[in-house]
Amino acid sequence: MRTVAVTKIGRLADPDETVRGRVDVMDFPRQDLGPEDVRIRIAYSSICGSDPHVAEGFFRTDVPFGLGHEVSGVIVELGERATKNGLAVGDRVACNFLKFCGTCRACTDGRQQFCEFLRNEYRRPGMSEEVVWHESQVYRLPDSVSLLEGCLLEPTSIAVRIADKARIRVGDRVVICGGGPIGQLTLQMLKKAGATSLTLIEPLAERRELALATGAEHVIDPIGEDQSARADEITEGRGYDLVVDASGSPRAVRGLLDLATKGGMVLYGALYPHDYELPVNLAEYLYQRELTLTGVFVAPYTFPRALQLLPHLELTALTRAVFPLEDAAEAFQVHLSGQHPKVVLRCNDLDDFSGDDNEKERNRGA
Repeated sequence: MRTVAVTKIGRLADPDETVRGRVDVMDFPRQDLGPEDVRIRIAYSSICGSDPHVAEGFFRTDVPFGLGHEVSGVIVELGERATKNGLAVGDRVACNFLKFCGTCRACTDGRQQFCEFLRNEYRRPGMSEEVVWHESQVYRLPDSVSLLEGCLLEPTSIAVRIADKARIRVGDRVVICGGGPIGQLTLQMLKKAGATSLTLIEPLAERRELALATGAEHVIDPIGEDQSARADEITEGRGYDLVVDASGSPRAVRGLLDLATKGGMVLYGALYPHDYELPVNLAEYLYQRELTLTGVFVAPYTFPRALQLLPHLELTALTRAVFPLEDAAEAFQVHLSGQHPKVVLRCNDLDDFSGDDNEKERNRGA
C-alpha cells in the first residue's frame, strides 16, 4: 500500500543535505478491518502546515512513519458492525484522523481533545492509497461538495474550533495573522460570525488579495507597512477584540499582544516550534490589560458543524495545486515554497459524481 512517509527526521528545508529531513513514498502493510471499521480508498490528502513539523520529530522519531490527516475518499468495505451512522460502500466521505475513546475522564468531562487514548491503533496515515478508520471518524460528504473540496473538512473543523474558543460577539473587531489555509478558513468563518474591521496580516501579496476576495475588510503587509500604526488606523486606536495567530511563526507572534484591546483575547491557533517560549510581561498584559491568552490543540465536537459549512465556503484557491501521490516529495517542496496556499496529493483517480464539475480540469492543470 503506497504511503507517504517520513524516512529521515529533520527540517525539510534545511540547506544542509546531510541533516535535511526526507519524505518518500513507501509500501506499508495493508491495515486489517475491524468489526466497526471502515476501509476508505483515498481520493485526496492535503498537506497540512503541521506536516513539516512532524517531519522534524515533533511527535515521534521512529522512522519511517506515515503522514496525512486531511483526507477524502470513497468507502470500499465496512466491518460487520459498522452500522451506527448509516454508512455504505460507495459513499463519498471525509474523516477525522483522531478516534476519541469516549470513556476516559477527559472524554466524559467534555474535553475530548485531551482523550487519554488519542495515540492508539487508529493513528493511521491518510496520505496513502487507502486507510482503515473507525466508523465514528467518518463523515459522508454533501452532494454539493467534491472529493477535492472534501479533503478540507479537517482544516475547516479547526477554523470552527477557533471560532468556538474565540466566543466572538457580533460586531467584534478581529485581526488574523497568517494567510495560509487555517488563516483563510478562519477569516471566512469569523466573517460569517459577525466580525468587523476584519483584517489579515500576511507578507505574501497573493494571500492578501485572496483574503480581500473572501471577506477581509483590511489587509496589512507586516514587512512593507508599520503593523502597529495600520492597526491603530483601522481600529481608531481601540485595538482588536480578538487577535488570532494562524501563522505558527515565532517572528510573527511577537507583536500580536499589542494589537489587542484591553480585555481582549489573543488566540494562538497554530503549531509552534517545540522549544519556542513567548516572553510575556504579566504585569502589563494580564494584570493591567486583562488579556485572555488561549490556544487550540485539535478540534473536538466540530466536524458535524464544519460539514454543514463546507458547501458555503470559497475553496477554489485552496484546491488548485494537486500532485500525484508518487510526486509527494516535490509536492512538499512546493508547499514549503509558499507558492500556493494549499497543496493536495491525489492518491487515487476516483470518479466523483457530485460536487464541482471543474474538479477534473483543475487536476489536469496541476
